[in-house]
Amino acid sequence: MIFINITFNEKTRTFKLDAKDTTYMLMVADGEYLAHVYYGRKLPDDSLISVMRFDESPFTPATNNRDRASYLDTLPMEYPCFGIGDYREPVLRITAPDGTSTCDLRYKGYDITSGKPSLEGMPATFATDDSPCNTLEIILEDKPAGLEVSLFYTAFEKLDVITRSAVIRNVSNDKSVYLTRALSACVEFDTHEFDMITLNGSWARERAVERCRLHHAKQLVDSCKGESSHQNNPFVALCEHKADEDIGEVFGFNFVYSGNFMAQAEVTQHKKTRFVMGINSIDFSWKLDKGESFTAPEVVMVHSDSGIGKMSRTFHDLYRNNLIRGEYKDKRRPILINNWEATYFDFNTDKLIDIAREASKLGIEMLVMDDGWFGHRDSDNSSLGDWFVYEKKINGGLKHLVDEVNKLGLKFGIWFEPEMVSPDSELYKAHPDWAIQIGGRELTMSREQYVLDYSRKEVRDYVYGMMKNILDSANIEYIKWDMNRQHTEVGSNALPADRQKELWHRYVLGVYDLMDRLTTDYPHILLENCSGGGARFDPAMLYYSPQIWCSDDTDAIERLKIQHGTSVCYPCSAMGAHVSDCPNHTVGRNTPFETRGDVALVGTFGYELDVTRIPEEDRNAIPGQIEKFKKYNPLVRTGDHYRIGNVFEDNTWDAWMFVAKDKSEALFEFVQVLGRPNERSRNIKLKGLDPDAYYYEETKPDEKLSGAALMYVGINIAKMWNVDGLYGDFKSKTLHFVRA
Repeated sequence: MIFINITFNEKTRTFKLDAKDTTYMLMVADGEYLAHVYYGRKLPDDSLISVMRFDESPFTPATNNRDRASYLDTLPMEYPCFGIGDYREPVLRITAPDGTSTCDLRYKGYDITSGKPSLEGMPATFATDDSPCNTLEIILEDKPAGLEVSLFYTAFEKLDVITRSAVIRNVSNDKSVYLTRALSACVEFDTHEFDMITLNGSWARERAVERCRLHHAKQLVDSCKGESSHQNNPFVALCEHKADEDIGEVFGFNFVYSGNFMAQAEVTQHKKTRFVMGINSIDFSWKLDKGESFTAPEVVMVHSDSGIGKMSRTFHDLYRNNLIRGEYKDKRRPILINNWEATYFDFNTDKLIDIAREASKLGIEMLVMDDGWFGHRDSDNSSLGDWFVYEKKINGGLKHLVDEVNKLGLKFGIWFEPEMVSPDSELYKAHPDWAIQIGGRELTMSREQYVLDYSRKEVRDYVYGMMKNILDSANIEYIKWDMNRQHTEVGSNALPADRQKELWHRYVLGVYDLMDRLTTDYPHILLENCSGGGARFDPAMLYYSPQIWCSDDTDAIERLKIQHGTSVCYPCSAMGAHVSDCPNHTVGRNTPFETRGDVALVGTFGYELDVTRIPEEDRNAIPGQIEKFKKYNPLVRTGDHYRIGNVFEDNTWDAWMFVAKDKSEALFEFVQVLGRPNERSRNIKLKGLDPDAYYYEETKPDEKLSGAALMYVGINIAKMWNVDGLYGDFKSKTLHFVRA
């Protein structure tokens, strides 16, 4: 049977999925087990049965029942289970009614459809008219356990993308089964010669690139905090040892989920690699009664035959076109000023209007009122959950404030932390049982707040009702949704004992439900996610919000690493990035105002300062920065991103480019981090241009060079020494190249 980019070879029982330049192949081995065959560069073949080693021990098929366990422990399983002799990392583990854990999935059938099905209650990528895809569903069953599993594979025709998800159903007559592990994907590689790239860090230094060589046994990143976390991002790439930005084979994996996750590479006894990704099984269990199903979230898999950079650009294209939705999907975001670092909790209506008045003169387009406008909140020790206006601060009411800001020509945005509750709040005093908690145990506070139980519909309805009252009361056009603490004492007053371990996942589903309601009811509002900065920078959040606050660290030099690491998987158009005041509030560093603007230009762009109090020289520079952002944002938002420098390897400089899809123009940005003595100008080779075309730098239209010369010979960046009276450290430079 042939179905566009998915085929099935009846003779060898082999499935083949073709993405743009990628082939993924699997087969029904020995008549019953679903086995992985190949993943990599595109192939014309529709069967590769010879690579399965069925003619040699211990790979001999299970018809040789004398050594069935060895066969099962070596077969490259597509969705491996626990308890049948495969001692590598399982994807599915259960507790059956008799208390045992063995599961044995056998092939049952398949279906191929055009397009891509949605996942019930969860975000996922989708097909578009100009980015078509097709989906293979393979059905497995364990008859004794009464389980049926549908594995979904979607292959995008114009991108090197294949997505994975699974739906597990209880099809028994009357039995309940508990899932104790239900991961989303497993990929077997016939080699262990890989480096593993991860994005790790902490608050204010998120998504640092770390690269290490795979070794025997297991290497993983995970989160058990209730969110994707500052510490480990749900992204992993496996690449050839020689791979860099431009060469080598790379396999990228990203989990479309905002809660606990795990991603693990295991080098086995035969020097093969099993990679698995999905919901973290720590403290996870899910009860499936008769007729019920469980949906495992989506894993996005990207293959590149030309280095890490190509992998990144594929992720960027997919997420910009097939994940981000809404009014701002293909639209420049408003240039905003946020009052947080300007005022913290010390503000009132008059102070906000003063900031808005000055901002409007400079070309800023939106004022965002951050934390402190609700309940009786003068510090971070009260009022979360009381989403009504603090009249002592917002004198005259919210509508009056918004109207006055609108009269100045600015839009208005507002901050919420909808998932949290303060002990000192009317909400908590009325409903203390609505906090996540375990009866008889003291609740651990973090930032003097608790987490609301979003598995409960009545809790979500109450919070959303309060948010809706605020949003309906004034012309609000932006929301910053924050989440500032992780989960502890995870228990729910609304779940029975045998479903308590479902709370981790039910909580995430509840967050998705509320975000879906919000974006459905208020499609014109720009939603920006935030979690103590970048603790929930994951693809699932991009489904609801086209941008995410990249980090609470706004220092331009620290942002070089943060934004570099983020761009390995996520598009720059999604990075919340602002110009802040100096000395920087996180690291105390002073950097040139121009550099702060150039680094923020990479992302959504805005200001995080009191524009009425900054030096006049900086204030006078804002209109020029805004003009520059408006000019180049279409290129940043839609172009191909190339990383040239790497501050993780050389902390003296950084550089990057954005190149138009038709290669008609390119923006080059350079930052000198630390000067070194006795050093000549840097020769930097550009990337992504048309080698046969000629380009000129915008300020020098008479000096034309071929794309080949710019890429293979390079350009010289002179030492930034005493330029405009400022010495070189932290100076930046931008160059705009246009095709002649």
